[in-house]
Amino acid sequence: MERVAIRAKGLVKWFGDEATRTIAVRDASFEAHYGEMLYIVGPSGSGKTTLLSMVSGILKPNEGSVSVEGRDLWQMTDDEIADLRLNKIGFVFQDYHLFPRLTTAENVAIPLILKKMEWNKALEVALEYLDIVGLKDRAQLPPVKLSGGEQQRVAIARAIAGRPDILIFDEPTASLDGDTGRKIVEFIKTKILNRERCIIIVTHDSRIDEYADTIMKMEDGKIIGVEKKTEFAPGVEQ
Repeated sequence: MERVAIRAKGLVKWFGDEATRTIAVRDASFEAHYGEMLYIVGPSGSGKTTLLSMVSGILKPNEGSVSVEGRDLWQMTDDEIADLRLNKIGFVFQDYHLFPRLTTAENVAIPLILKKMEWNKALEVALEYLDIVGLKDRAQLPPVKLSGGEQQRVAIARAIAGRPDILIFDEPTASLDGDTGRKIVEFIKTKILNRERCIIIVTHDSRIDEYADTIMKMEDGKIIGVEKKTEFAPGVEQ
């Protein structure tokens, strides 16, 4: 039986006051499971990022509920949400959010430092995760010396270094050429996904559809369809 990582029910989000209200997400309900790579797809302005923000503890919904591993996300305190995001949810943002003045290894070590790991140990562990993404030989370089695909892999290494159960990628191929983008998503599918991890990818890039287990389509703030493409096929355990 598939274990539920995230369950959203009846999510609604609007912006502005009553006279100028814009509804970004309308009555959205879905589940994301461990062992699954779930895509949230749709055109710009369809509500993908807003939905992602609500299920990851960034943006509070106006209506509806979100449970993460069975816990009601929006009934938690701010400190509990921050702890959940530090320990359970890893993010890879569209622009990578790498610190330009730090080395590659130091960038990967950041979540470990936030968890109070001693600095030298954190750098040692960071090297292990850079090795997983094939960039151990780039450990002492700053991000500016890396290609776009390499920077994306550094961001992945940083996200998985904290050993999160849920990994969320926001448009991971947006700034990459087609071949590099496919290689990155294939890497995520075969090397990062496993039975104990849920991966959610927000994208409008149809070139990477082949790697999805489930595709959830959004339009005008609504979920308009869910397509189950494949059964779980694990990569490696991380």
